[in-house]
Amino acid sequence: MLKLTLKAGEYLLIGDGIKVVYTGGSNNNGHLLIDAPKSMNIARSGILEKYGMAAEPGNRVKHHKDRDLSPEAKAKIKAILMEEKRKARKEEKAEAK
Repeated sequence: MLKLTLKAGEYLLIGDGIKVVYTGGSNNNGHLLIDAPKSMNIARSGILEKYGMAAEPGNRVKHHKDRDLSPEAKAKIKAILMEEKRKARKEEKAEAK
């Protein structure tokens, strides 16, 4: 096992596809951001214990797939994003003048 001391904003690279960023902490809590492929199973020990699973390779916590958005919702989101881009371009042009 490896023990490291990190400052807020520092990160670890694990292999080619995993980045763990320490964002700080308070009291007895540390805050981490984990950027990993979706295929990588990441589970807290508390969840493993809740379901009576040992923290060993091969023990996977089942996650439910998010529901897909309806075509109408996708169209609304696309329209909102396009409008925000237009507003940002107008603001950039106004600031450049």
